[in-house]
Amino acid sequence: MAKSPTRKFFKIFFIIINFLVVILFLLGCLSPWLNPEKFVWIGFIGIAMPYLILILIFSIIFWLVAKPKLALIPVITLLIGWQQIHVMFGFKWKTEFTKTKTENTIRIVDWNVESFNGLSKSKFIKKHIREEVADVIINLKPDIICMQEFNSAYHQATQWDNISLFSKEYPYHYFSKDYHRNNGMYQSGCIIFSKYLLIDSGKTKFKTSESLIYVDVVKATDTFRVYTTHLQSFKFKKEDYDDIEKIKEQDEDALAASKNIFTKMKLAFKRRGAQVNIVKNEIAKSPYSSIICGDFNDVPNSYTYFQIKENRQDAFLKKDFGIGKSFIALAPTLRIDYILPDNHFDVLQFDLVDEDLSDHLLLVTDLRLKK
Repeated sequence: MAKSPTRKFFKIFFIIINFLVVILFLLGCLSPWLNPEKFVWIGFIGIAMPYLILILIFSIIFWLVAKPKLALIPVITLLIGWQQIHVMFGFKWKTEFTKTKTENTIRIVDWNVESFNGLSKSKFIKKHIREEVADVIINLKPDIICMQEFNSAYHQATQWDNISLFSKEYPYHYFSKDYHRNNGMYQSGCIIFSKYLLIDSGKTKFKTSESLIYVDVVKATDTFRVYTTHLQSFKFKKEDYDDIEKIKEQDEDALAASKNIFTKMKLAFKRRGAQVNIVKNEIAKSPYSSIICGDFNDVPNSYTYFQIKENRQDAFLKKDFGIGKSFIALAPTLRIDYILPDNHFDVLQFDLVDEDLSDHLLLVTDLRLKK
């Protein structure tokens, strides 16, 4: 019996769609090697990878029902791109984070604190955000605290001196002071606090965004280096999020909104591509075992992630399950904050903590230096 024209049309249509998704996914698999500074399109595909994977999984199910032989195409494609699936999804059974830590453990907290702005629009609540952020962190009893979008002011007594919130428990710190206002009375950037003695520190400035900073920490007989950074963001403002809603709702202004969003994303991909090469070169110079953490503003399926991580461990992948979203806006797949120790450390436990105090989740991990 001859196939109906409608059935034949839909079969050809689904085959074409399937091949387009396969091609995009395989192009996305090139992200470890293609710098978006030159190949900006790879940045956009990287963000789309979780959705391409989902479509390929549905394609397998569809073709197993409609035409089993064609299911081999998405199956083989996913096998080729297993590395992309592996970095995106944690496969470790999650256990409850133990707040009590042993003496030889190094506990690290990493958090983009969003300039202590919080998520509430209430001025009263905003006024106390800085104390709440400090309390959440200090209650975890970390040894090292890395923060991005940290700010501190040196006027009006100690009302806005955010360094003083931590300095009693953490007497050592290094602050990048990337941005200044009011003749230097207000400063912001990346900061690292430590319970332990710092014997060295340094900063590598970027042309845009916050710096890459490091500290060398002495704990008993061990010395190790901790880096933190905040790479180029899309710098979306309220009107940009409004534009995204217009695109979703197919508003009459959606085309203009799309152009605006595309332009900002393209610029961010290019700038991040340049910053990544700087970070990679700098962390390779460390004379000690090292950990890099921070807000990379890019997903695991990206040049940014693969180039900085290289042979390092990803604390989330070692000890957690799921996608591990660390940024609460835009999409459910945005894991853009990381703690990446090198292989001289054992990763003992990891957690993502959501306290509704920032647009990013707090990352905390316990590490132990191998002997």
